[in-house]
Amino acid sequence: MNKPTPAHAPHQPLTEYYPTEQDRQAYLRQIFDNTAPDYDRIEAMLAWGTGSRYRRQALERAGLKTGMKVLDVGVGTGLVAAQACVLAGDATLVTGVDPSAGMLAASKLPAAVTLMEGRAESLPFPDNHFDFLSMGYALRHISDLGVAFAEFERVLKPGGRLCILEITQAQNRMGKWLLRNYMRGVIPLLTRFVSKQKDSATIWRYYWDSIEACVPPEQVLATLHAAGLTQVQRHLEVGVFSEYQAIKKQ
Repeated sequence: MNKPTPAHAPHQPLTEYYPTEQDRQAYLRQIFDNTAPDYDRIEAMLAWGTGSRYRRQALERAGLKTGMKVLDVGVGTGLVAAQACVLAGDATLVTGVDPSAGMLAASKLPAAVTLMEGRAESLPFPDNHFDFLSMGYALRHISDLGVAFAEFERVLKPGGRLCILEITQAQNRMGKWLLRNYMRGVIPLLTRFVSKQKDSATIWRYYWDSIEACVPPEQVLATLHAAGLTQVQRHLEVGVFSEYQAIKKQ
């Protein structure tokens, strides 16, 4: 008998890629492991080389400052964590956690950054441990937003800050059409010419499909509130880049 979809899943199972919710974790771990060597090169192409600057600015907007102890959840190859190192001023203050061993192995982060395998829904850290928690474009890949956000609240220190970056659908029809065709059509096509991994085109198509299926921003904000976080808000850049910000109660 199949397990039911979690009450706070970011989206229903995408059966073109995996049959049931219980198969999601294994599918994602395998495809991220397989595509890790190509990931940074294709991301740079997707973002036209602007990704690093945008990530740094988003972390600054959420309140990341020098000396803060940072946890980056879903660290992947370290694109967000690299900017956290710059802003925190000391790579030893930054920890990254990700379920994909392949993505961690492909990271080019400074050796001083702590990298660990782990999942957002069960973080391997004590309570009240970090000043700042970030997650870049991984919200759609976790199994239960409520469980994960409760974990985020738990490991943050009182007054600690949260920043979740995610791509959301444009509100107007033309914007939605352009983004869909770019992410599900153009980028997978280009990856066939620049990638060395056979699954690289698939993962970028999957990205759009999970964006299209994801719960609306209002539900993400409500789930952050329900986890006990305060000053929950969403900052939107160019109509599609959502920055969810929150603070743990003092």
